[in-house]
This record gives sequence, C-alpha cells and structure tokens, in this order.
Amino acid sequence: MKRILLAAGAIALAGCTVGPKYQVPVAQTPAAFKEPVPAEFSESSDWKPGQPSETALRPKWWEIFGDTQLNSLEEQVDTANQSLKVAEARFRQARAMIRFNQASLLPTISTQPSVYGQHISAVQSRVVGGGQSGGDFTLPFDLSYEVDLWGKIHKQVEAAREEFQATAADLQTVRLSLHSELAYDYFELRSLDAQKKVLDDTVLAYQKALELTTNRYEGGLSPRSEVALAKTQLETARAQDIDTGVMRAQYEHAIGVLTGQPPETFALSVMPLQTKPPVIPTGVPSELLQRRPDIASAERRVAEANAEIGIAKTAFYPSLIISASGGFQGSSLINWLMWPSRFWAVGSSLGQTLFDHGRRKATSEAAAASYDATVAVYRQTSLNAFQEVEDNLAALRVLSDEAKTQRAAVEAAQESLALSTNRYKGGLVTYLEVITAQSIALANERTEVDILRRRMDASVLLIKALGGGWNAVALPTS
Repeated sequence: MKRILLAAGAIALAGCTVGPKYQVPVAQTPAAFKEPVPAEFSESSDWKPGQPSETALRPKWWEIFGDTQLNSLEEQVDTANQSLKVAEARFRQARAMIRFNQASLLPTISTQPSVYGQHISAVQSRVVGGGQSGGDFTLPFDLSYEVDLWGKIHKQVEAAREEFQATAADLQTVRLSLHSELAYDYFELRSLDAQKKVLDDTVLAYQKALELTTNRYEGGLSPRSEVALAKTQLETARAQDIDTGVMRAQYEHAIGVLTGQPPETFALSVMPLQTKPPVIPTGVPSELLQRRPDIASAERRVAEANAEIGIAKTAFYPSLIISASGGFQGSSLINWLMWPSRFWAVGSSLGQTLFDHGRRKATSEAAAASYDATVAVYRQTSLNAFQEVEDNLAALRVLSDEAKTQRAAVEAAQESLALSTNRYKGGLVTYLEVITAQSIALANERTEVDILRRRMDASVLLIKALGGGWNAVALPTS
C-alpha cells in the first residue's frame, strides 16, 4: 500500500495542470479625470495638492464631514445592520467552501463496523452445521483517493478561493453602500431641518406682515383684499412648513433601520444643515481599479471563471482512483481483534469517458462563454466607476458656482423685500408688490438650502464612487 501511495503521489506531482493561465483583463483607464478640482478648493487657503500618502480616503471616511452625530450613527452600522450580516454570512460560507474543496486533495477514510450472529436450526438435518451458533464480527477501514493528474482538484480549490475573495469584496461593497446610504439620508434629513427653519422664520415674518396689513385695514389705509392676500400667503407658508415633516419622518425611519433600530424607538433631534462640502482626495484614475470593491469583486470572478475553464478541460482526460481496505474480521469477540484476523486489499482504477454525445465539449464552451461574460462585466463595472466619479466631480464643480450665484440672488431678494415692505408702509405701493417680493425671497432661500443639500449628496456619492478608503490589498488571501 505504501508503494502504491508513493507512486500515486509521484504521478500527481508529475501531472500537468490543464487550462489557460490567468491574466487580469485590460480595462480602459484614462490618464486623468476630466473634471478639475472645484475652484473653491483650489482657492482655499488650507487646500494643497495631495501628497502620495494623502491621495486616498481613510476607512472611516464619514469623519471628513466633521459631524459627531453622523460619526456616532455610522459606527452602529457595522455591528447592527442586518443586510451587512447577510453579506458577512455569505463571506463565511465561501470561506468554508475552500476547505471543502481542499479536502479532496487528501484520501477519504471511512469505516462501517458490523456485528452479525446466527443460529442454524437443528430440525433441518440437511443443513450443514445444523443446531450450531456462529457470528461475524467485522471492523473494516476503507480508503479512497483520486489522484489529481490534470489539476482538476487544484483548479476547484483555486475557483473556491477566487469566489471567497470575490465574496469578501462583495461584503465591502455592501458595507460601503450602507454607510453611504446612511450619510446620504442623514444630509437629506438635515436639509429638511434647514428648509423648516427657513419656513419657520418665514411664517413669523408673514405673521408680522398680516398684523401690519390688518392694522392698515382697520385704519382705513388698505382694502380688505390685502388682508386676505396676507392671510393666504401666511397659511400657504404654514402648509409648506408642515409638509416637510413627511419626508423628514421617512428619512428618520430609514436611518433607524440602517443602524439596526426599530423606527418606533429611533429619533433624531432637529439640527439644520450647516456643514460645507469637504475636500475629497481623488487620486489618479488608475488607482480606482484597486479602490473599488465592486471592481475587485468583478475581477476575482473573472479569475474564478478562468479556473472553471480548466476544470471543464480536465473532463477530456482519464481519472485515476486508488482504493484500499483493511481491518479485522472474526467469528467472536475473542478472536475479532487478534492479529491473525486482519485482512487487507489494495487496488486502483483508471476511468475515461469514451463518448458522451458532445457533453464535455458543450461544458467547455459554456465555461469559455462564462469567462467572456465576466470579462465584459469587469470592464463595464470599471467604466461605470469612472462615470460615477466624473458625474459627481462635475456636480460639485457646477453646484459650487451655482451656490455663489444663488447667495447673491438671496441677498438681492431680501433687499427687494425690505424695500417693498417700506414702500408699502409708506403707502406708495399695494400689498401685491410685497407678496411678490416675499414669494421670490422664500423661493431663493429654499433654493439655496437645496443647493447645499445637493452638494453634500454629491460629496457622499463621490466618496462612494472612489471606494470609500478601501483597497484591494485588503482582500484576504487565506
């Protein structure tokens, strides 16, 4: 048996591994991002071009916003979010499959002890040994080992390892998505708080305007229609103020679920959005292929598909299986485990499929097609990543310019409202001019808040598009 196992080991070592050698597919990578750094960053006194050690985000990227409450919420995602636990369980499942496939590299040993007793009837005189009792006690050990002549088992282990790494990248993709979604919802909620503050201040201003109009009407200086207009303007603003509560409640519920808490028990105090977009290091486009976990996952599945081609090709070659059995067999408990009761047998078999109506060829073609599909997915994922970065860089650049212009519009609208109000108090214009100025001022103030919201959202999405501080070197290798 020892000689046979040694010979099998030598054959396995001398055997060749079939299938193509894996090479990372080439993906189109621009030399630089099309969109430049927003002007406000380059003009800022504390901005400077990123050094090599500063061109990547940190894993806890949300700290870049400087919001302590956001930091506290983000810390709860990793420990409490159920969607993340699902991805983590699938990661552990893929890890277990590596050990499952590695087990095929070693012999399988099994045993099935049996105890059998009988007594032959003495009445049947024709039966030899009639009236006697006997037994059969067996303790067998069976060994089976498939010699990996063509690298099939090694390819299966390789494929399982690639899937394990792809699943690890999937876990990081889910994690990045959840943290990004939380930050996105958080800034949406805070922008609603800012909208409500604008509307609260507007309602107070409209109340004073209604009092002014009412006093003028009672003094015979204004018609009753102006009182009705002022009251309409006030109630419209109140309705808009109340309406912000609908979306705020929904975002609050979403944040509660993301942090693993029931919506009924989760609440966030009102705090208007005042944070400004942070400086986000983008690095160079070529680094994006290593920073994005979804790209890393797609690349690992290309490697897995490449291994599957090798597995399919091994079906065209013969398989060698070595089997051995041994143990003890006796007629009673007394002689069962004695040395003379031992038995053994060793053998081998060589199997080869001669004709299968093209099944192996079809399997090989399917594996090659699957590989081509994964290469296309990898390249498309890379293109989508570059698009997402460019989209959000463009959004930050355009919104930065728009924010400056909108600030000027707000100041002009506020000045126009003040002038119209003073002219109305002096009896120079009707209240219609005041209402027009009020509507324009409110619309511009709300637009300014909305632009800030969009800038914060674009910052979160840019960080997500850049990979959120992750790097492919963090993929587990064992």
